[in-house]
Amino acid sequence: MRAHLIDRPLAIAAGLALCALAMIAAKPAAAETELIVKFDQSQILKLPRAAADIIIGNPTVADVSVQTGNMLVVTGKGFGITNMIVLDIEREVVEEYRVLVIRESAKVVNLQKGTKRETYNCAPQCNPSLVVGDDQAYFEGTARASERKIKFSEGGSDGGGSPQGQ
Repeated sequence: MRAHLIDRPLAIAAGLALCALAMIAAKPAAAETELIVKFDQSQILKLPRAAADIIIGNPTVADVSVQTGNMLVVTGKGFGITNMIVLDIEREVVEEYRVLVIRESAKVVNLQKGTKRETYNCAPQCNPSLVVGDDQAYFEGTARASERKIKFSEGGSDGGGSPQGQ
């Protein structure tokens, strides 16, 4: 019985020593940082060194573009959480991010008409906003109006472009 008590502390000490050696030998991983981006908005992110490759877990939630070697622009594409891993030229991890895309809720008004919802961005005037989950007819009408506005601003409207070109 006494031999059993002596073996237990030795086994614990040996286990702790092995854990310490494993921690010393292990290469430290980059800590994951949380990045909060608002839906349909972009955020500039500066890195400690140049990025060679960028991996986005779910590109429907967030997108990234490289502006310079160490400056990225992260854009919120859809609500949710994804991850982003930035690698350098040696394929070493520069940074790891947990990307959370949220709604700018301070200036959003949801109008509930029975079971149908319409979303408006009220900054400072209330204008229709495209939000998944809104009433289908409202969403499609807002999407068509938005597409017409984009075509007009790009000079591709049925009217022959912007008024300045006439």
